[in-house]
This record gives sequence, structure tokens and C-alpha cells, in this order.
Amino acid sequence: MMEWEASNAVRLTGRQWAAVGLVAGALFFALPRLWTRAEPLAFDADYRVPHALGGDYWVYQRWARIASENCDTLVIGDSAIWGPYVTRTETLPAYLNRLAGRQRYANVAVEGMHPAALAGLVEFYGAAYAGKRVVLQWNPLWLSDPRLDLRESEFDFNHPQLVPQFSPKIPCLKEDTSRRIGNSLERGVDFCDWTNHLQTAYFEAKSLPQWTMDHPRQNPLTAMTCRLPESQDRPEEGKAVSWEEKKMPRREFEWVDLETSIQWRSFRRIVEILEKRGCKVFVLLGPFNEPMLKELSLESYRKLRGAVESWLKGHGTDFWTAPPLPSAMYADASHPLANGYELLARQLSTQGFFK
Repeated sequence: MMEWEASNAVRLTGRQWAAVGLVAGALFFALPRLWTRAEPLAFDADYRVPHALGGDYWVYQRWARIASENCDTLVIGDSAIWGPYVTRTETLPAYLNRLAGRQRYANVAVEGMHPAALAGLVEFYGAAYAGKRVVLQWNPLWLSDPRLDLRESEFDFNHPQLVPQFSPKIPCLKEDTSRRIGNSLERGVDFCDWTNHLQTAYFEAKSLPQWTMDHPRQNPLTAMTCRLPESQDRPEEGKAVSWEEKKMPRREFEWVDLETSIQWRSFRRIVEILEKRGCKVFVLLGPFNEPMLKELSLESYRKLRGAVESWLKGHGTDFWTAPPLPSAMYADASHPLANGYELLARQLSTQGFFK
């Protein structure tokens, strides 16, 4: 008797292996789509991706698709659009909807989404934006320090999976080569993004083996409730007050050179990706708390902003520079409070793009 005949091994024929491959392939493509039926995500113009799911790009892609189907204008940016100090009905898109008298604007911003990461988010998860009207916010805060510009190697930053993994070089990207290859191959692959979604939404962003070690008495299937976390509707208690009430000091920012800035190069790439997809792009410069800046820092900021305006003019991109809001309407350097968003929406509504 041959050795393999005496073992418990299972030998498949070529035809059987082909059948296994077909079944596995079908599950690879079908499971993420079937999961959307079990896990509802209904349209609400005031919806925003919950803080807990800020790194869940599968949910973001779903919301981008739903928002694009129901609204004609998408508002893209970081936390200055998302609104960490206000409820979801007090954000800039929410106030724009009230002024428009209909659900026209969708909040597709994500907290901590700096331009280098936002470029990856738009490229790999923003296909639904094609042909849409887009308001793209530029936050100068990302150019206010070499670390935020991703120039220094010893700096942890948000959403490293979305930035270029090899070229152009990001000095503070610490991932090893194997992880970079994995990030490059997994981005935009529905099944990979879905499995990452399950970890983020139901298993505390941990792998299944790690989660079961931490919860030895719990059945993993019971953790998969098919209920997404609620979109945060209340700012953290005590934080929704002005920077003056918090007694925050005036700041001296270390503005980076625009020509060599990683974040500015990334922002230009976002504009170009959207325009190549047929989007009508409107850039919102700001809002930014100029009264918080010391005199020399304010002068440098205005020069930098002027250079950004010159590029947008030369590129033929429609834009508007937000004038400084009353100082008491800011929670910090770049986040308005509810009354600040309401005033900003009224100012924006007078621009031709919004009429």
C-alpha cells in the first residue's frame, strides 16, 4: 500500500481543484456584497462616518456611493469639515442643506484625513465621485509644522495605509517592506477592505486570534451584530467652547516651504484626480483662526495662502478664501463651533458655485 493511501490526506483531481477555485472566487466577490444587505447603511444627508470607523475604508466607500447617489454636491476634507466640536446637524454641509432647502450636500469628510492620506482615499475609495460637484477643503494646519508635513522620521501620523508606500518617499512612514507591499496590494480590494471592516467594527480593530485571546468566553459570531456604530452626535463634554474660553495661547507656527511640501503636493494630486474623473471642483481655503497666530506667523501664513491662491488661479480651479470668523467662533486653530459653521455656510452660499 502506498504511503498516501494509508494517511488521512485528501487528494483532489484537477477538475475538483478548479471547482474549489470557482467556489472560493465566488465567495471572494460575493461575501462583501451580501454583507451590505445584512448591515444596513441608510442615506441621511447629515450622516458622517463615525469617529470609531475613521479608518474603516470599506464603510467610507459605501457611504461615498450612497451619498453620490442622493446628493449632487459632496463636501470632502478633514475634521474641519467633519466637525468634532459640533453635532452632525451643526456641520458645514448640514447648514448648507438648510440654506438650500433640500438635501443637496453630503458630508464625506473624515477626521484626521491629511492631504497625503486623502489623496489615497479619493483614488482608491472615491470612484463614486466621478462626474459630481465637489467642495474640497484646504486646511493650512497641515503645512504649519514639518512633522505634520510628514518630513520627520520620528512621527506617528494618521492613515499610513493610504499614503504612497514607496514613491514618492514619505520620510515618517515606518512600515517595513512586507507591510508596505501588503498595503499597496490590499488598497481598493473589496474582500480585503471588508475583512478589515469586520475587525474595526466588531473586533476592536484586532485580528480574530488576538480578539479571542482577549475575550476567551465570548463567541465571535455574537460580536458581529450587523449594527454599525452611531455617527457621533455630541462633541466631547466641555470641549465645545471657544479657544479663548479654554485660555489657549496664541501660536507661532513653523510654516513649511510650499514648493517642497509633501502635503501641498498631495493636495494638488487630489484636485487633479477629481478633475480627471469629471468632477466640478470648488476649493474652500480655510476656515482658519487667524487671531490665534502671532504677528510674524500670521504674515508667513498669508504669504503661503497667497501662493496657494495663485496656483489655483493658474490651474483654473474655482476657489474661495474664507475670511476670518469672529475669534469666539473657533474652538482651536482650524475648527469652528456651531455658530461659526452657520456663518461660514451663509458666506459660502453667496458664491456662484453654491447658487
